[in-house]
Amino acid sequence: MIIQTEKEREILREGGKRLGSILEATAQKCVPGVSLKELDEYAHSLMKEMNVRPSFLGFGSPPFPAVMCISVNEGVVHGIPGDYILKEGDILTLDSGIWYEGLATDSAITVGVGTISEEDKRLIRAAKDAREAQIAAAVVGNTIGDIGAASEEVARRYGYDYPLELGGHGVGKAVHEEPFIATYGKKGRGEKLVDGMVLALEPILVRGNANVELAPDQWLYKTRDGSRSAQFEHTVIVGSGEAEIVTKTPTERSEKR
Repeated sequence: MIIQTEKEREILREGGKRLGSILEATAQKCVPGVSLKELDEYAHSLMKEMNVRPSFLGFGSPPFPAVMCISVNEGVVHGIPGDYILKEGDILTLDSGIWYEGLATDSAITVGVGTISEEDKRLIRAAKDAREAQIAAAVVGNTIGDIGAASEEVARRYGYDYPLELGGHGVGKAVHEEPFIATYGKKGRGEKLVDGMVLALEPILVRGNANVELAPDQWLYKTRDGSRSAQFEHTVIVGSGEAEIVTKTPTERSEKR
């Protein structure tokens, strides 16, 4: 999507604000003894309270059965929240999207459960740094390749791998739009970024080998070797000086950027 009016921009801002609040509130519930299904139900209750509609529920083929993708440990993306009970030391990615006044936003965070290892803390930090690098590259005149190259540089600096077939995308009028935005790329290659382009930037990093396989449920991608994965995502609007982040969490909104 490319923003055509200030009204569309305001809708994305408000929808993104609500989504950021939902994600952060759900993340605070990620403690030992809680099931993934309980987290999804809680997120759904918040969506109803905030008068937004889940964009993931019923999406795709087979239809996704929840409002949030929750991927634990070696789960990379698109995990269906079921009966799994969180335990100390798990890491999990909460990924969700909403419709607000006809426009879609998408965001994700990776969090630890209780006390997690230093290795997992480093992986989570790296994935967040990779997202920030992509956001910094999402400016008018750059290309999709510049965005991928920015996160690839972070991955290589930390020594982590990344799945080749998974990544970000356009968003706004639909849950998934073109272009595809990988965690890797060549500077100057690919589609040129223009003012008002709406992108869901979501680099994915893996601690071991990033070869992934699709689970029998036809949704969850997980690492073949059991390596842990982390992902952070924001919906942004490309600008001439910097991208505008519309899905900040309440904590991020209170911080100076």
